[in-house]
Amino acid sequence: MDDLETEPVSVSRRIEAPAEDIFELLTASHMHPDFDGSGMLRQGAPASKVSGVGDAFVMNMHNERLGDYEMDNHVVEFELNRRIGWEPALRAAERRPETSVPFGTRFGHRWIFELAPDGPDATVVTEIYDCTGAPEQLRAAMDNGKVWVEGMNKTLQKLEELCARQR
Repeated sequence: MDDLETEPVSVSRRIEAPAEDIFELLTASHMHPDFDGSGMLRQGAPASKVSGVGDAFVMNMHNERLGDYEMDNHVVEFELNRRIGWEPALRAAERRPETSVPFGTRFGHRWIFELAPDGPDATVVTEIYDCTGAPEQLRAAMDNGKVWVEGMNKTLQKLEELCARQR
């Protein structure tokens, strides 16, 4: 039994934009680098439009450990204008540590955005990182998701700025 207790981490922000407009950005994969707060997403991945559970989209990324790499993001949650979530899986990597698992392996952790309308032209956006279904080793490495909170706050700030520019 896992001794590491965890629950999803989340951050929320009220954004002056209708939920439909925000959801449009979240389902357009080529827009993600424009509001990424982690600093890891790169432009150039094939653009795709998410339309439901079962879709997948690619993200070009970079970090110190892997260098340049690609992730396949498998859409596992989709409620039009309200909720979208995906599970990432490593697709390719410039540097591949010997301890890495095979490409394409999904670990049960997911990124989720929930949208709650707050009046006619505003939305409370909640970004969630849920690693409750991931192996204990991954949860420990991510401090149960707490390592992402700062980047999640930056993501919502950048999303708000992008929405303001588009109005």
